[in-house]
Amino acid sequence: MAAPKFSSQPPETPNFLLTYPLPHVLLVTINRPRAANCLTYAMSWEGDALFRWYDDEPSLRVAVITGAGKAFCAGQDVAEQGMNVMLWQQKKAGEDVDLPEVGNSVFPSGGFAGISRRQGKKPIIAAVNGVAMGGGFELCLGSDMVVASPKSIFGLPEVIVGIYAATGGLSRLVRQVGMVVASEIAMAGRNLSAAEALSYGLINRVAASPESVVDEALKLAAKVAAASPDSIIVTRMGLRESWEEASVERATQNLDNLYKAKMFDSPNVMIGIQAFAAKKKPEWLPSKL
Repeated sequence: MAAPKFSSQPPETPNFLLTYPLPHVLLVTINRPRAANCLTYAMSWEGDALFRWYDDEPSLRVAVITGAGKAFCAGQDVAEQGMNVMLWQQKKAGEDVDLPEVGNSVFPSGGFAGISRRQGKKPIIAAVNGVAMGGGFELCLGSDMVVASPKSIFGLPEVIVGIYAATGGLSRLVRQVGMVVASEIAMAGRNLSAAEALSYGLINRVAASPESVVDEALKLAAKVAAASPDSIIVTRMGLRESWEEASVERATQNLDNLYKAKMFDSPNVMIGIQAFAAKKKPEWLPSKL
């Protein structure tokens, strides 16, 4: 499918391939297969800019992210991270060394790949085609839905190399699987198979085969893209607020305060109601939320 007409052009993404396989759907492929799609700091900033653009682009409603080759994402580039730590320690010891620039030494506000700590407006579906380790697993935990290859593996091996999962994965993992299971994964280095991840509610489904992961994720994306773009934005916000807030009622109040009036001022409300009454397919307008 040809690229749709955008209100603004996407940012430069030398490490991510962008395609548009279905109407209103963005497919992002992490394109560093020789390094098992591990990410440098600069790549996370690249992803952060990309998904900010995606949120602002009216023609797009849902994104799918996958990895080139056999791996989904093996996490952070450990060689770069190790060099940064060495320079920081040398600087602290009084040595005359140049520290790396911010874009090569810290994560953006959206976290790993611009996803693991992303608030955002629109949903992202992870199509996990292989290993999802460290930051790659945190990326999944920050996604809205996950479809995984039967051969995929999930884990947080950071403690083995003397660091910790620093881009939101620990908190999100506890929320999803509970303290004791999260502790075993994060502190004892337990890896999860796709079947185990499914049993813990970490993924939506296991694909029929490694080759069908992206297609199955795109089928899920098509269902999301067929709904009102306003409704998807507001519903996602409601789900995310409930996840972030300790109080269910406070989460509901936050959602109402932010979106209720805007939602019912949107023409898509009447478009949906009238189409339902006439038993016709609604022709949604781009969201202005």
